[in-house]
Amino acid sequence: MKYAALTGISPSVIAELKSGKARTLELCSAHNIITLTEAAPGECIFMTSVNEEDLAPGDPGIMVDLLVLSISMKRVEVVNPLFIEERERMSARIKVQFRGTTIARDVEGRKWGDPTKVEVIRSACYRAG
Repeated sequence: MKYAALTGISPSVIAELKSGKARTLELCSAHNIITLTEAAPGECIFMTSVNEEDLAPGDPGIMVDLLVLSISMKRVEVVNPLFIEERERMSARIKVQFRGTTIARDVEGRKWGDPTKVEVIRSACYRAG
């Protein structure tokens, strides 16, 4: 099964997510926002610290449950004595919770405007007992 992939996530954010608590993140990178346009709450998402251009089969990452998704446009005004500049910035706020670690098996969506998707190797946990 293919999963949406969020790339270039800070290793410290990934480490914090591994603690198990649900966290809210704000993503501003265009490639991650494009990927999230095809995601919905309740789905699993692959997250990795590897940049989108460098993502390849065998790269490690984590699987998270997407709890909340909100994509919005924000207006930012820059006021200067000579002019007032108005900009718009798109961002995505997501609330995610750690599910497990995994490795990318196959990567697709490398063209601009295509969502990044990966096929993952399912992790197996063994418990002695």
